Amino acid sequence: MKSMKLTLAATAVAALFSLPAMAQVKIGVVTSATGPTALVGIPQKNTVPLLPTKIGDLTVQYISLDDGSDTTASVTDVKKLISEDHVDAIIGPSGSPNAMAVIPFVAEAGVPLLAPVGTAAAVLPMTPQKKWVFKTTQNDGLIAQALIDQMSKSGIKTLGFIGLSDPFGENWYKVTSELAAKAGIKIVANERFSRVDTSVTGQALHILAANPQAVLVAAPGGASVLPEKTLVDQGYKGQFYQTHGAALDAFLKLGGKEVNGTILAASLMLVLPEISDSNPSKAVAEKYVDAYKKLYGHEPATFGANVYDAGLLLEHAIPIAEKSGKPGTKAFRSALRDALEQTKELVGTQGVYNMTPEDHSGFDKRGRELITVKNGHWTLLK
Repeated sequence: MKSMKLTLAATAVAALFSLPAMAQVKIGVVTSATGPTALVGIPQKNTVPLLPTKIGDLTVQYISLDDGSDTTASVTDVKKLISEDHVDAIIGPSGSPNAMAVIPFVAEAGVPLLAPVGTAAAVLPMTPQKKWVFKTTQNDGLIAQALIDQMSKSGIKTLGFIGLSDPFGENWYKVTSELAAKAGIKIVANERFSRVDTSVTGQALHILAANPQAVLVAAPGGASVLPEKTLVDQGYKGQFYQTHGAALDAFLKLGGKEVNGTILAASLMLVLPEISDSNPSKAVAEKYVDAYKKLYGHEPATFGANVYDAGLLLEHAIPIAEKSGKPGTKAFRSALRDALEQTKELVGTQGVYNMTPEDHSGFDKRGRELITVKNGHWTLLK
């Protein structure tokens, strides 16, 4: 009897070990859930539990790290994910300077980076290093063109610019100045500030002295509020424009009545109830918002959707890459990069992705809406 039991146990153990092991994909996620960029990073970190944990016959493990909004920490985190955790792809970091800092390391290791950042400098101009980077936000030029067109339509001829003194602000000035010149709009003031500044009074006085008809603020998250409130407090009466970096409800709460009338271009996420049901992204965005609300009890800021879309892109590309190699190998990571680059008509929360070797953002006009602040709420500009 004892011998029979031992035989059955041995058979069971043998059967257990004879089962095919389910291969695993490892995805690193770096967000700025603390520090000056936390308004952007918190919804991105919160979105990680909503990403797919099984794609085809592969399980997916997410390794989530917080860089504290510090560029050096971003680099340290990315190096760890590559050398110690051997990830197949990385989502993040949250900030534009942080993303720019890690590009050389992901390129050297051959690990695809899905960057949920604003600046187009992460993917433009395309270089051998940037071919490993894919961006899940609209490029600055797509958003800026909508703003410049609206300025022209409104008869604006002079513009003041104030932006961050980092890749986000610098690329926005480059794009805006080029488009403004073509539209016959003169930039009469050009100012900079940092994310940690608590006062921009000096910059605001320079802009007031130039007396532009409108002012464009180029900063993400909470940093987008300070210049606008300062100018209003000092008596500026012109039109304010913001980038998609200000597309979050915290902008309304921090800005109060001073930001009424502000115009920006951003994804449909900000005005979802006003979007037609015929827009293919609406159903995807609603699914994300509902899942986020179920988990956290409130709606996500639009920045969380950038990480959710990264999950959609990987969910589409990983089964294709699996045909060329096993997860954890150089062949798989290279094939994953190639598959991401060949993404066509993938509907995300904020628009439709069509990647090419030259365009690693992939959005077209379906990825932007003109939006204004009316009585403390975001609403479509009509």
